Formats: sequence, C-alpha cells, structure tokens
Amino acid sequence: MPMCATVSTSSRAAVAAPSSLRYSYFRSIDAAGRDWDLAAPAHDIFLQRPYLSILESNPPEGMRFGYLVFYGNDEPIGVAICQIKYFKGDDNINDLQVSAKEPCFFHGLAQWFKRWVAGKTAADILICGNMLLTGEHGFYFHEDKIGQTAFTELLEKALDEVIDIMGREGVKMPVILVKDIAQHHKEQGETLTQKGFFEFCIQPNMVMELPFADFDAYLAAMSTKYRTRAKRAIKKLEGVEKREMTLVDIQRELPRIYALYKEVAKNAGFNMVDLNEYYLLALKRDLGHAFRMHGYYQGETLLAFYTTIVNGHELEAHFLGYDKHLNHDLQLYLNCLYDIVRIAFESSCTEIVFARTALEIKSSVGAVAHDLLCYVRHQNSLVNNFTGTILEYLKPVEEWVPRHPFRE
Repeated sequence: MPMCATVSTSSRAAVAAPSSLRYSYFRSIDAAGRDWDLAAPAHDIFLQRPYLSILESNPPEGMRFGYLVFYGNDEPIGVAICQIKYFKGDDNINDLQVSAKEPCFFHGLAQWFKRWVAGKTAADILICGNMLLTGEHGFYFHEDKIGQTAFTELLEKALDEVIDIMGREGVKMPVILVKDIAQHHKEQGETLTQKGFFEFCIQPNMVMELPFADFDAYLAAMSTKYRTRAKRAIKKLEGVEKREMTLVDIQRELPRIYALYKEVAKNAGFNMVDLNEYYLLALKRDLGHAFRMHGYYQGETLLAFYTTIVNGHELEAHFLGYDKHLNHDLQLYLNCLYDIVRIAFESSCTEIVFARTALEIKSSVGAVAHDLLCYVRHQNSLVNNFTGTILEYLKPVEEWVPRHPFRE
C-alpha cells in the first residue's frame, strides 16, 4: 500500500506551488505505475520504469528500494527514488590500510584515526539518488508546476516520513543522503541545508563535450603530445579482437565479466555498491539498443569489457572491467575510454558522462570535472553536529592533475 500525505505550502517560489501538495510512497516501481510514468522525465532513461525495474530485479547486495510520487492538485508533478543500503565505513572505504613502514608518523596516525572513525560508522542509510550512477538521477519535478524550493521542502518531508515508516517496521535508518545535485541547482541544496543537512563534495563527475564531426576530427583537435599518446595506445591493441557482445555472449562470459568487474571495483577508494552479477545481462536483455557491451579478446579469452547506455544526447559510460596484469602492456583501460568516445560518435551523442574515479586519465582523453553536491543529515541532532567532521575524515582523497589534451 502506498503512503500518502497532504502538505500545505506557503513558500514563495518563481513558480507558484499548487494549493494542495501530497506524495505517495511505493515499495515497487510497478506499484508506482502510471502515475510514475506521467511525472518521470522523458529525457532520462534512468528515471523511467524499464531501467528501474531492471535494477529492482537485480539489486546490488544489501540494497532495497522505494519510490516517491509527488502530486499537485492530484496531478503527478514529480518523482524520487529511494535506495536503502547498509553502510559500514571500514567495509566501504578502501584506502584505510596503515603500512608498518609508513614513512611519516603523523600520516600513519591520521590513517589509523580515520580507520577507527570508519569502524564506528555503521547504519542503514536512506539514499535519495542512485548509487550506480553519477549525476542528477535521483529525483525530478516539473518546474512549470512547482518551484525548486517548494519541491525540495516537500521532498525533505517525504524522506522524513519514509524514515518514520521504516522505523515502525523495525528498520532503523538514522541517516538521509541526497545524492548529486548540480551546481546550477544550488537553490535545492540551500533549502536542504536550512533543514539541517550538511553539504559536501566527493569526486567530481567527469563529462566530455563532443564538438567534433567524428573520431578522426576528435584526434586531429588534440595537441601532438596527446594525439601521439592515443595512437600509441591504439597500436598496442594490435592482435586483440574487439567485439560487440550479444546477449548470448554476455550470458556465456558472465563469470569472467563479473571477475573483471570485481578486479577493478576492489581498487576504488570508495565503493558502496557490490554489483549484482546479473545486472548487466538484464540491461542487455531489456534495454535493447540503448545498452551495449564491447569486449576485448585474445583468442577466446576476454581481457576487458566496457558498457555504454544512450541517454538522450548523453552517452553514459557504465561499468567496465579489465585484466589489471595486462593493462600496462595493452593499455586496456585507456583503449576502453577511446572506444567509448567512438561509440558516442556512432550513437550521435553530444556528451559523454564518464562518471567518478580515475579522474586524471579521463581528463587526458578530454573529460572535464563537474562538481556535484551531496547532502547528508543524521536524524539525531546532537550527532548531526559532528557529521561534517566525520565526513572529512571518511572522504577519500584522490590527488590528480587535470590534463588538457586539445590545442588552444
């Protein structure tokens, strides 16, 4: 059964709020049904029911889902996805090992303290957003029907009520995380901070614009140094077969695909998602031509794979994996990035979302960092006073130098 609440509003927004606002909470995307379809954005595949059904049926380990539909005068005007995930700092943060040969005492002490704090941080958290993606794929509202401030206030009330409902069912969720709000939607973040949320940034989203006619023009726009680097990396794959993988290929290679994914994922500084082994297979089966997987083969051995999803004018560089022992000699990861650029041209996309992690190498192919804001609040006001300090200790730090591959 959905949860419903009616909320009056007196907020002044650029767009007048409807006189009657309410929201309903659903335990499955199918239960949200037609109302979800009416309010969800047509331009974002990741907020549409086919994708959300795949994710719900093939969830990351320990993840549960909920769905909010917002109404103004009984008309669906917005949606938000909820993910419930158990988080334990020292399980999810991978850069906390303290070496016995740490050259700097103070650095070693800081790492020890960071690990101690992480070990004390464990809870189910309510996430408004999608932990499998980078970007604004957590909620959407029709700005011609309700203003940013009014909607964000309504969202905050709805998330609080989800916490209360789950608490009555014995699921304690002391933390709410609102994930990935772009800088140009800062007004939403300001509303959340007024409600006691703490604002923070982690790694930026790496996004690449494509103002080029094709891949050759893309290479030609590079400086000599980076164009030479690209051609050298591509040459290293001579003798390796590149193959687009069919549904049958993916099904046959599933254990190898998952092993290659895990090999890369375990080295990420921060990892809250352990991908379901069948998730990528389901994307291929149910998303049609929007989802593609390509593999690099040496004989019959899969050395690497990468996946892409066409999302309107954007190409989402989704999950990938590669044999780390062969990466240096064959430049597997760098070649995956260049081939994703090729796919973007083939798909008539004008932008590539490379997401977080590996920031420097992504910038070397032309991606630019875009900061995304996240907001977190502990439901205990006393503990919430220390949230910012704890986050600073837990936040992984990746030192990197932005690269500029294109000629001025």
